[in-house]
Amino acid sequence: MPASRESRENPVHDALVRAGRALRLTLLVALAALFLVPFYLLLRNGLASESDITAPDWTFFPRALHWSNVRELFDDPNVPMAHALLNSTLIAVATTAGTLVLASLAGYGLARIPYRHANAVFYAILGTLMVPAAVTFVPSFVLVSSLGWVSTLRGLIVPTLFSAFACFVFRQYFLGFPRELEDAAQVDGLGYWRTYWRVVVPNSRPVFAAVGTIVFIGAWNAFLWPLVIGQDRDAWTVQVALSTLNNAQTVNLHELFVAAAVSIVPLLVVFLFLQRYIVAGVERSGIDD
Repeated sequence: MPASRESRENPVHDALVRAGRALRLTLLVALAALFLVPFYLLLRNGLASESDITAPDWTFFPRALHWSNVRELFDDPNVPMAHALLNSTLIAVATTAGTLVLASLAGYGLARIPYRHANAVFYAILGTLMVPAAVTFVPSFVLVSSLGWVSTLRGLIVPTLFSAFACFVFRQYFLGFPRELEDAAQVDGLGYWRTYWRVVVPNSRPVFAAVGTIVFIGAWNAFLWPLVIGQDRDAWTVQVALSTLNNAQTVNLHELFVAAAVSIVPLLVVFLFLQRYIVAGVERSGIDD
């Protein structure tokens, strides 16, 4: 105890502590600034003219901010950006909702419902994570094409509804879910189905929010599948619309930067509102067990 008291009262020790805190703060500020550089470039170039973007002399901000670039983006007849944003929103929301329902039901069944082949089914689901997406891409396209779902929202949403990763996370979480709550529900006469909806789901919001955020971001950023299935302009997503701004004939730089900035706004909103659930959901999922 005396030694610890002396160390606290030692000016050298206090100086080292303050220096350590200052170093950590400086490092955090530097990392935050580095993280914000891409956002700065999007805003700077999105509100600049073509000459300002390609000028040899770099300026922190262009001489004049061209807010008309945003209107020009949505008025461009070659790129239906507004419709693409709507499509991406519908696809991301539907994919997230469907994945949460299907994966959570599968995870709960594998974790709680007694079944002799439950482990075999679980390992088979995990095995699908080791199969490269390129292997199943062509068979999935043939199936969707045979159903007549090309250039439809069904073709863009249905094949991506189930996620083996999400099923794994839910199973690990439900293995650690308090059995006392389920036992009390069963005493009240609830079966597995009603126990899941009335007891398990309301008490599992962190993991639902964490998995939902990850699935939403993945669905919003998807490019290859929407590019192949969404062959008509009416079925384009944001990522496909962005790719049309950069082709072999012309590269509209300021419009491309504006479109990229607009496309990340929904992701920022979702992440800012649900970021605290991501860590909490992963911590409670038992992945490290």
